[in-house]
Amino acid sequence: MNLSKFLVSAHAIFGFNAVVADLTTTINAASNYGTWEGWGTSLAWWAVAFGDRDDLADAVFTLGNVQLNGVTLPGLGMNIVRYNAGATSSNSVNGESMVKSPKVTASRLVDGFWVDWTNTDPASSSWKWSVDAKQRSMLQKAKSRGANLFELFSNSPMWWMLNNHNPSGSDDGSSDNLQTWNRRQFGVYLASIAQYAKNNWGITFQTVEAFNEPTANWWNGKTGTQEGCHFNVATQQDVLPYLRSELNSRGLNSVVISASDENSYDAAVSTWKGLNSTAKAAVGQINVHGYQYGKGDRSGLYQQAVSSGKKLWNSEYGESDATGSQLISNVLLDFRWLHPTAWVYWQIVDGGGWGLITGDNAALSLSGPTQKYFVLAQLTRHIRPGFRILDSGADYAVAAYDAAAKKLVIVAVNWGSAQYLNFDLSKFKTPGQSGATIQRWSTQIGSGERYASYRDTTLSGSKFWSYFATNQVQTFEIPGVVL
Repeated sequence: MNLSKFLVSAHAIFGFNAVVADLTTTINAASNYGTWEGWGTSLAWWAVAFGDRDDLADAVFTLGNVQLNGVTLPGLGMNIVRYNAGATSSNSVNGESMVKSPKVTASRLVDGFWVDWTNTDPASSSWKWSVDAKQRSMLQKAKSRGANLFELFSNSPMWWMLNNHNPSGSDDGSSDNLQTWNRRQFGVYLASIAQYAKNNWGITFQTVEAFNEPTANWWNGKTGTQEGCHFNVATQQDVLPYLRSELNSRGLNSVVISASDENSYDAAVSTWKGLNSTAKAAVGQINVHGYQYGKGDRSGLYQQAVSSGKKLWNSEYGESDATGSQLISNVLLDFRWLHPTAWVYWQIVDGGGWGLITGDNAALSLSGPTQKYFVLAQLTRHIRPGFRILDSGADYAVAAYDAAAKKLVIVAVNWGSAQYLNFDLSKFKTPGQSGATIQRWSTQIGSGERYASYRDTTLSGSKFWSYFATNQVQTFEIPGVVL
């Protein structure tokens, strides 16, 4: 029996609510944590391997139903793309060649464009624009499917800019690897790519990020498995003005610099506080990675962003939990305390639970979706760009408002025993029409239901409720709501 319909009938017949939900949260209609910019992914490394596949592009960047290896997937509708400027090339320059970490994974080395330091002119033979074809292909596929926000990011400068010529890191992992005389050249490299992409690819990068987890100590050229480079805070604040100058000199004044993509919220707070005023002035957006998971000073980083007048993105998140449990937990924590205006998942395709879709980027093999894919769909398909992010009043829910459609979206999860969750919309000017049908979607964490759709929930006055099994994620769209 549908409890919502039963309660409406009971109220009409007996004049009282027959059941009280186990948990109640009141959505704060007056709150505003910013306009949502969107959901996204980084193209390295999955697109370097699978960038020619239209089915993957459809699954990631559209809202349609997509067939992938015999499974029908609800498209994630991502609109943010992070394109990786590679650091690798196989050529020699004046007898000098790139050094590889003995443990590096070949599929995690991305070909770079500036292969020879002897000429800064992008039209010269020192630049090789034909490389990295698959990642560029997915970039175009994303744009043609509606992606509208593009970020250029670097894991490491070109190998020849580095002290040890190794794009996996310095020999100890904790010292700067960018040669001091190449700090401006690093800015030249990124600015030149941004300019070339605009003029030749039809891609405008709204943001450019020079660093990736820069103060971490694991970018080690002897043990590293991917591209990476350590940058002390003092080095970052030297590079950032150079990058701003090089972008401006190419007419890219409107391109925003993002920084510093630290691994954790705490590291991001420390790095931002450590930058001098000149470096901070060059930055328009603070990027952070979500690898501190359930810990870290999310609120502190948000306050730093607000007080500095900067946008804030969670620009990379990933983990090995294929069930979706960690993902929904940490997304909700981000909405509750970090308040980013964008959220980016790291690997669409990968093994070991990391990918939304199971696959092997080195072997070029592709399997099926993880349960995490459908958990994320509960968010990406419903909280859309342009929505206003509201205070849900609870750690287990997120709320967003679509002013154009007068629609309220709530995504919630139940961690405890099976129970009813009640949602109070009494703070809205118009909480919708009593008796209106609320469509809902459901995914069970771990296994079971995958983004199933129902039309069995009803608004009763200014409230509605739904029964949640343990570890169930539900999304609700309430029509006719006015702030």
